[in-house]
Amino acid sequence: STSPPSSSDALPPRRKLQWKFKGLTLWLELEEFNHDLTRAVSDFSSKHSSPFIPKPHTTVIYGMEHLSTQEAKARLQQVTEWPSFSRPTGVTSDIAVCGKPGQVCSIAWSELTLSTNPAHEDALDALHKLFFGEGWSAESRDRPWKPHNSIAYDNPETNTLSLLDTVMYMGRNPTLLGRERRVEAMSLWSTEGKMEEWVCIDRVKFW
Repeated sequence: STSPPSSSDALPPRRKLQWKFKGLTLWLELEEFNHDLTRAVSDFSSKHSSPFIPKPHTTVIYGMEHLSTQEAKARLQQVTEWPSFSRPTGVTSDIAVCGKPGQVCSIAWSELTLSTNPAHEDALDALHKLFFGEGWSAESRDRPWKPHNSIAYDNPETNTLSLLDTVMYMGRNPTLLGRERRVEAMSLWSTEGKMEEWVCIDRVKFW
């Protein structure tokens, strides 16, 4: 097995993502096969000189502002597992506009599109109750969940990502669309500010 690309490797100049994010965010970190997700993030950023995502991830809760870092870390320690994901259903390359249903920021992105199931919906409800309290209402989140693993971001006005490019990359790297994936870990990040300011606060490994 080869070594994963290192974020400390010398990187050529890349555009910075201009959107300012917020709060504390929970990510799922999926099983990788010969570092395929990490390599996809690195390859797309290198090819397009686009912003470098610090870690391949699937977001489960974004932008919490009601908890301190210590409170969030303590609650994270209570999470012990997450259901596996079936093979991705496809790829998407699109532009999000803040304020549209389910869209919390204005960015361009390319992703592996994942599917939900009753076990995922139950896990997501339980996670929201853990982090938002027993008073949290299941009607307050969008359903069904639309999980995805982002592999590239860009600014809408400078976007060079394309669906064709994403599809062709997947064809050259068949594990990306061809494998079921266990969830290796859940991590807590500060996503306050721009993407280069994001910091991993804590991580719970499941296996």
